[in-house]
Amino acid sequence: MSYSSGTRNALLEGLGWLAVAGLVGVAVTQVDFGKLRGAAVEAAARHAGHKANANTIDKPAQRALGIVELPMQSDGHYHAEAEINGRSVPVLVDTGATLVALSYEDAEAAGIYVNPADFTAISRTANGVARFAPVHIDRISIGGITVRNVRGAVSERGRLGVTLLGMAFLSKLNRVEMRDSKLILQE
Repeated sequence: MSYSSGTRNALLEGLGWLAVAGLVGVAVTQVDFGKLRGAAVEAAARHAGHKANANTIDKPAQRALGIVELPMQSDGHYHAEAEINGRSVPVLVDTGATLVALSYEDAEAAGIYVNPADFTAISRTANGVARFAPVHIDRISIGGITVRNVRGAVSERGRLGVTLLGMAFLSKLNRVEMRDSKLILQE
């Protein structure tokens, strides 16, 4: 079977991102982030001049450590209010998404504009095949965490109900952990 050079490049890029997602998955499942968190909390507490319990961090310490804890919602997912390029956008954290998948409407709200000719990539999703426009997002912030230069994708108008915060964002963090019905993110 013969593929065009564009198709080969897209397949190779997709395989590369799958490999990155796999490595992140191994790190998330194999590294004892609880010990790292405890050590960071104790260091922050020593710096602040008091004792701290590794399971309870006060809000100022969370901001100092770049930690965000998202409670699991009743739908079983983790939702957050993110700032994308300085504009507020509701997101769903999705470890199954390779990129940050922006709904067309959220992309416009964040100042990211695409033309019909920009929809050059294809993604196979649980809902079937979808076209999207590859983009780079200058800045995404959640709480005290800010990640810059994030790979993203803008979906076609009306095709995505909520923006998905995928591995392009999560893989740039030092820690991603699920514990006690919370998703813990650390810059």
